[in-house]
Amino acid sequence: MSPQRRAQIKRPARKWIDLHTHSTFSDGSLSPSQLVAEAKRIGLAAVALTDHDTIGGLEEFLAAGPTHGIETLAGVEISLEFQKRTLHLLGYGIRADHAPLHKALADIVKGREERNDRMIRKLQMLGVRIELDEVKVFAGENIIARPHVAKALIQKGVVATFEEAFDRFLGRGRPAYCERYRLAPKAAIALIRDAGGLAVLAHPTYIGMSPDAFDAALVRFKREGLAGIEAYYTEFTDADTRFYLEMARRHELLVTGGTDFHGAIRPDVLLGRGRGNLRVPYELFQKLKDVLAA
Repeated sequence: MSPQRRAQIKRPARKWIDLHTHSTFSDGSLSPSQLVAEAKRIGLAAVALTDHDTIGGLEEFLAAGPTHGIETLAGVEISLEFQKRTLHLLGYGIRADHAPLHKALADIVKGREERNDRMIRKLQMLGVRIELDEVKVFAGENIIARPHVAKALIQKGVVATFEEAFDRFLGRGRPAYCERYRLAPKAAIALIRDAGGLAVLAHPTYIGMSPDAFDAALVRFKREGLAGIEAYYTEFTDADTRFYLEMARRHELLVTGGTDFHGAIRPDVLLGRGRGNLRVPYELFQKLKDVLAA
């Protein structure tokens, strides 16, 4: 075939996805249906909703998919405790009506509420004049999370930005930080599997393990039913992505990716693009669907 003929043949356009997003049902700024509409507007082929410790937005989210002509995937992000570290687990393809999952997430939310009370008391002891009702204004009917506390601190003029709120008060190791109830990985993986889903380890760099320790942890998690690892992520360097792709290959795990989009709460992180250079290929979503359908 001549070079001219090859140039005339159009290759199919690559399709891109985002499998790590949040809505107003946890700590995002877009409603589930607005999230789907935005994903369609920017040209994504598929999007997953993975709100923190809640599946309350999935019904609205899944209904919006056909309306906007975009593929949607039900998900959740669960906070876990492992060897005195916090890690997050993504559950994909879960049934939104699974009663044991609802119960476990309700227990986690109760732990969040108790943590919120303690956090407000700590802020008050630090001289910050703040009440929980002031924070509830920013959460509305949804789960109160640290970003909502940060919004209240900004509104009151205590801090100027989210970054300052977390650096001074709310981040791990900061004066107002409080731990809360979390599941162990084995229990969370079992819940996701029982709900018909696949368990995927989210943004693994956040765990803070050495490569050897992480490799050993993956052996354990795979034995307990882990299905995949998030290898494409907003904060990852190219070297990070290569490392986690190799870990997925070595342990025969699925690969996923996403931006951890929160909307206006993290305005520098764009849906589908992270900070502008992230692209998650549709082929990863197709493999997820194939395994879920098997």
